[in-house]
Amino acid sequence: MKRHGILNSHISKVLTDLGHTDSIVIADAGLPIPAHVPRIDLALTLGVPSFEDVVKAVSDDMVVEHVILASEIQEKNEKTLQYLNQTFSERDIEFVSHEQFKELTKHAKAVIRTGEVTPYANCILKAGVIF
Repeated sequence: MKRHGILNSHISKVLTDLGHTDSIVIADAGLPIPAHVPRIDLALTLGVPSFEDVVKAVSDDMVVEHVILASEIQEKNEKTLQYLNQTFSERDIEFVSHEQFKELTKHAKAVIRTGEVTPYANCILKAGVIF
């Protein structure tokens, strides 16, 4: 058994397999997930696990170079935006329309679905390198 880091074997495998600029999505409970993109469904009940808990666990285990958010988060979910700005303060954060965001999910290596039920609590994380 692992002593540190993510215990979920599916998430751990996806993170291990990422190459530079590959992306994963951390999604709220309602984001549509393209049929061809692997889904790692963590949702248990409304709000569990939270988007913030999953972002924290993944970002502690992943080199994140770039973050993409739906621009609608700026008006519809200031609390989550503030959390993401604090968590990724050293990274480039890009805003696209929610429709563009959904299109970009088609290129993700995986979508991790949380139990989050607040609006636009979704992010695309692009992998960086450790060197």
